[in-house]
Amino acid sequence: MNPLVIHETAEKLLACVCAELTLTAAKMPDQPGCPCRACLVPGTPAWDDCEGDCSKTVTPGQLTVNFAGIAPTSSFPTETRDVLGSRNCLPVRPAVEYVITLLRCAPSYDEGGCPPSCEEMAEAARILAVDATSVWNALQCCFPGTSGARRGQTFVMGQQRTVGPQGNCVGIEQRVTVALPSCGCPEGESS
Repeated sequence: MNPLVIHETAEKLLACVCAELTLTAAKMPDQPGCPCRACLVPGTPAWDDCEGDCSKTVTPGQLTVNFAGIAPTSSFPTETRDVLGSRNCLPVRPAVEYVITLLRCAPSYDEGGCPPSCEEMAEAARILAVDATSVWNALQCCFPGTSGARRGQTFVMGQQRTVGPQGNCVGIEQRVTVALPSCGCPEGESS
């Protein structure tokens, strides 16, 4: 397996989601696009920035993709199985789980201590729902075409859930498991 394949696949996921968020924002008034803070992160992302002003022309928020784990599979996507203890080079494919996290501003108390209005909460709920659909669409429409294979990379959509509000952030977390290219053992390796 190419040593960079896990990282390169994460980059493709990030680019796909960012492009879809930008496209959705162009079609829908008042929908924020891809956040100015869009990056790959090691492990669970810190909720560093969901509201910061990156610039007057760039969308605040935070979009991250992180590698969550890897499992061997011989019949992706129907099963992943543990092949520990095997001494042979079995025909297995690595199945890698990624987590896409998109954070936006959450309505909060104002300077006078009053809670957010129903209108502010409804607008945040609309943005969250459109973001959830955009991430889903990115994976269904953009990501499959990222490979030279006949139908693109094989993947399985995991659960999408709302995260937060926490601090001033609320968002979505989408899990996806991607089958990476498999290859045979290098010559001379049969331990």
